[in-house]
Amino acid sequence: MVHYPDMDAKEAYERGRAIAARGISIALIAVFAFGAGLAVAGGSSSAAAVVSHIPLIGDGLDATPASNVELADFWKAWNALEANYVITHASSTLPSARDRVLGAIAGLASSYNDPYTVFFPPKEAKEFADTISGSFAGVGMEIDVKDGVLTVVAPLKGTPAEDAGVKAGDQIIAIDGKSTDGLSTDKAVSQIRGAIGTTVDLSIIRDGKALDFKITRQTIQVPETDESVDEATGAYRIALYEFTSNSADLFAQAFSRFQASGSQKLIIDLRGNPGGYLDAAVDIASHFLPKGAKIVTEDFGGKEDNVVHTSYGYADLPKGTKIVVLVDVGSASASEILAGALQDNKAATVIGTQTFGKGSVQTLIDLGGGSLKVTVARWITPAGHWIMGNGVTPDIKVEYKKADTPKGNDSQMTRAIQFLTTGK
Repeated sequence: MVHYPDMDAKEAYERGRAIAARGISIALIAVFAFGAGLAVAGGSSSAAAVVSHIPLIGDGLDATPASNVELADFWKAWNALEANYVITHASSTLPSARDRVLGAIAGLASSYNDPYTVFFPPKEAKEFADTISGSFAGVGMEIDVKDGVLTVVAPLKGTPAEDAGVKAGDQIIAIDGKSTDGLSTDKAVSQIRGAIGTTVDLSIIRDGKALDFKITRQTIQVPETDESVDEATGAYRIALYEFTSNSADLFAQAFSRFQASGSQKLIIDLRGNPGGYLDAAVDIASHFLPKGAKIVTEDFGGKEDNVVHTSYGYADLPKGTKIVVLVDVGSASASEILAGALQDNKAATVIGTQTFGKGSVQTLIDLGGGSLKVTVARWITPAGHWIMGNGVTPDIKVEYKKADTPKGNDSQMTRAIQFLTTGK
């Protein structure tokens, strides 16, 4: 998700390493533009994120004109506008030649029909850099374009979006009264974020009904993990709410407490987790998979060698432990990588609903007069399934329903406990 709570962007630049975010996009501190995985700065990153190890190309970009592209129509349009366009509004100004070139680049990126391939002109490029450095406030939700509609991937736990009642799967049709039709996730993020204490109006469609939300922006701080134990069965639950640079250590601490509990029933709850660092997902999966087991493949479509991420093989799982991974439509990116790896390696049973389906990798290229965010790879699970657009299909499908009981257990958690207790 540049994500996001990953690594501070300024630090990434100073260290000259790539940071990345898969899927979810833009900073926890605001809204995440889901799926903005990206690599910034030079060099490859072993610790990096959910985005890629691809270096920032910068001034080394090839500016040689493509010999197989005919640009006569472009120059005809340029000259026709130059010769004929007349300003008709007093508030209008004639764009400079440079602004027109940047507009053409934006149109070129848009022509790829990929919501994650986007051009940022200089002002927006700076805003995007501010976003990944966490220097602003927001409402705390992951968003993405799904089936052509701006959609909430997941509200983050304990944030204004969750408190207001925003839910995973909500379709955002307007921001402050302006239609989101054709709006990219990155541009939507720039409209939703803002100063602490100010409000943003979201018009949402949920199950065919129109809803309006006025949400006050705040600095977002989300708990990364949570734990609980079912007293009746001893089933131990570790919930992960995001994948940041701290998540692997936090999970390891929770996992140590699970080991000490003596339980052999473990639930890894990834519901509403929009993703984050790839390395965190690999590290966590390594508690459950033997050394060298495949976790996920970055497929670069033949433009460079694929990268296969494998388990470190920590070999610290208590013998006889049964594992369930809980997922829902809000589980995306790194969550799908972890769930898919454990499922394909038959290390866990996945319960819940179909995950979001964010499985592409972006890199950020500095053009000097702006930045180009480009999709460069796709995620593939150990069994060869594309995550992008497909997600992870649960072994046992269970819709979420909150129980009307004092304990308030939900249907998915109840089914997970049942499976761990009875084996079916």
